[in-house]
Amino acid sequence: MTQNKTSWIPEIVYEEAADGVTSHIPFINVPVGEKMPVMLFLFESQETGEFEPDAEGNESPIAEITLHQYADMQVLKEGLSGEEYDRVRAVLGLEPLAVATEKGKQINNRVNQNI
Repeated sequence: MTQNKTSWIPEIVYEEAADGVTSHIPFINVPVGEKMPVMLFLFESQETGEFEPDAEGNESPIAEITLHQYADMQVLKEGLSGEEYDRVRAVLGLEPLAVATEKGKQINNRVNQNI
């Protein structure tokens, strides 16, 4: 199993085109000599609808903070048996890898036929 210890802090960014259209898939610029983290930790912040006074006495929204962890599926695929990996995929609402791969091939074939 690959250990991925690093000292750099990944920054999740979204690409914005000149016409204002933004990709919905973010990316992380990985510095030379570093590797993509195998797991990302993200805080979810969601306002509760309640307020409390801030340091200046102004009403400030109260937010609940929840820590989430996101693992690199490629690392899981390499470290788990096919059955274990498909179980993880099922928990995430994904089809078994063989089914998804076949559907992907069919989509690619249709795209190639239309080019």
